Amino acid sequence: MTFARSLTLALAFATLGPAGPVAAQDRPLLVEGRQTVYQRVLTRPDAGLHEMPGGQARGRYPAFQPLYVYAREPGWVQVGRSVAGTPEGWIPAGEVLPWRHNIVGAFTNPAGRARSIMFDTEDQLRWLLNHEAVREMQGGLIGDADAGSLEPARGVLAVEPGEFIDIGQRFYLMPILDFIEDFHPVNYEPNLLMEVATLPLNAQRGGSVSGTLDAGIVFVFDTTQSMDPFIASTQQAIEQIVRRIEGTDIGARTNFGVVAFRDNEQASPGLEYRTRVLLPLERRDDQTPVIATIRAATEVAVVSSPGFNEDSVAGVEDAIDLTDWTARGTDPFDVRMVILVTDAGPKSPNDPNARSEIGVDELRAEAERQNITLLALHLRTPTGGEAQHAYAEEQYRRMTRFFGNEYYYGIPDGSPRLLQSEVEELVTSITDIVRRADGQAPELSDEDTRPELRDLGLALQLAYLGAVEGTQAPSVVRSWVTEKAAEDPRMLAISPRLLVTRNEMATMYDLIGELLNLAARGSDAEDGTAFFAQVRDVVSRMAQNPDRLVNVEAASLGGALEFLEGLPYRTQFMDMTPDRWEQSAMTRRGMIDSLRQKHTQYGKWLRRPEIWTALYDGAPDGEHVFAMPFEVLP
Repeated sequence: MTFARSLTLALAFATLGPAGPVAAQDRPLLVEGRQTVYQRVLTRPDAGLHEMPGGQARGRYPAFQPLYVYAREPGWVQVGRSVAGTPEGWIPAGEVLPWRHNIVGAFTNPAGRARSIMFDTEDQLRWLLNHEAVREMQGGLIGDADAGSLEPARGVLAVEPGEFIDIGQRFYLMPILDFIEDFHPVNYEPNLLMEVATLPLNAQRGGSVSGTLDAGIVFVFDTTQSMDPFIASTQQAIEQIVRRIEGTDIGARTNFGVVAFRDNEQASPGLEYRTRVLLPLERRDDQTPVIATIRAATEVAVVSSPGFNEDSVAGVEDAIDLTDWTARGTDPFDVRMVILVTDAGPKSPNDPNARSEIGVDELRAEAERQNITLLALHLRTPTGGEAQHAYAEEQYRRMTRFFGNEYYYGIPDGSPRLLQSEVEELVTSITDIVRRADGQAPELSDEDTRPELRDLGLALQLAYLGAVEGTQAPSVVRSWVTEKAAEDPRMLAISPRLLVTRNEMATMYDLIGELLNLAARGSDAEDGTAFFAQVRDVVSRMAQNPDRLVNVEAASLGGALEFLEGLPYRTQFMDMTPDRWEQSAMTRRGMIDSLRQKHTQYGKWLRRPEIWTALYDGAPDGEHVFAMPFEVLP
């Protein structure tokens, strides 16, 4: 890890004794103008805890410990770690940082972009963004930082590590203390300038990391009747590659699984199944079962499925959720891929024959959380028609958007020859990632590898190196960074996320569930005043539970969830008022469909303890946190 300036931060604190005799109130102080959002601060390094203002310190907090504010005295704040607990003591006001928005930043994979530079001031960051030779200047600053020769006057506090730091696997805190909504000077599109503080959390998560990189690839095959002329081409391509690498080091570190999908078997009983795991992903010395399974997958359904679009979302969802990517918790797969092969688009979540209520955006978010890259091979057959192909392409491009690229591959005219060629290139590119990590020559040269697959290989190698080397976020008290890459605003450099507690996600889940129930009843659904009266009744009932943080006085749907207000994002949900509700039936339907998909995903996350992180030992379960990407907020 490279630092432009060394900073030492305290990572431990003395055992804290019981709170002093200060009278404790039931709840922390509210943020001005809010009914359910409490004041929070972050500790500076070596912040001391005092029994009373002006007394001797009886303990030390770690740097950047989030704390609730229970009271304020001139020069002092009374704090506690839990919203449901009692104050623990007092800290000098100069030893904490205000944390107004409860949002954090997460580094994206640096493949394909320059590493982020963390500046001392906003003006210094703007100087780089507006420089006419931004790429050259950026490269010079990074090079000087790596060499340790930067002059302090340049204002560079630190440079992002070269390896990828995956917040989903090794949680770290990079609180966003403040932000400015601006425009990127390269293309004039919205861009956030963010003041952040960073510090890795001591606790590491996840299983061990293998000493040598390996890959797990799960194919998701459409085995409906319309795939009959094409699926054999996929089988032949995969079989050739498996035969070529069998018995080699690369073959031993490239393993496969197979999931098949069709459609609603209850609507068409002859389909036999909706999804089926034909071969689980696991490490094998003998790849014979892989070849036999892929051959068996060429046996397509003998009856037609309901509608042209198929339930590919169910197939990909099962490939993500039912695959043991951790290899029974002993040595997780370093590279994780799901490759969809289909000639149809996905069923909409509100299609009566769709199994799941999540859409492609929620599917991608869950894949990203588990470090899984999704790829789609879409046969654009004459039967589908251009309108259907356009729909499928748009959906699959959204589903496969990772590392600044989209891994969608449309096969013109559904050509079996082109399909076979695409499968060979994709799988060979993946095995080349393993080869490069092992120091071997790749089968495909850089010139023969598609740019997005080169980026993917680099991104996965950086993620692997970051995991092996335990790379952590640079330790900086506070600095200014840009959301989008300074040299290329098409690339997201730092992803803003809301640090939600389990109680907050449960609040969103419960409120959205009640809204969906009200909308499904149909009564008063078009009367905005009547519908919102019912919503207020729901919110009033929820407010009786202290763990459900809702504002009963809100004038909009979003206002009921006050912890979402003031963030640099807006949605129809956040701004929905009785008047807007009445204006457009299509707007209502679109919002309800989107909320239904998010509601299903929230339910899955709430049931998964492994995604939640305690910010301190003994934290109540409801205060464990999850860094939630903005795009999956309601």
